[in-house]
Amino acid sequence: MIFEYDNTLEKAGIKTGYVFSYFLFTTILFFIILSLDKPLGYFHVMLLSLGIVFVGFLIKRFLK
Repeated sequence: MIFEYDNTLEKAGIKTGYVFSYFLFTTILFFIILSLDKPLGYFHVMLLSLGIVFVGFLIKRFLK
């Protein structure tokens, strides 16, 4: 008999951690930008963070 490791819970944990980290980074970046007296809303900071994530993804893909 061969038993396979069920990793669906592990994958869900990784995705949940990624989303939590994204919102934590976005919130910290929002407060940093807010302290610099720049008129950016949270949505704009989310787009900026998404751009940073996308560039990181492209760099990771390029270096493989």
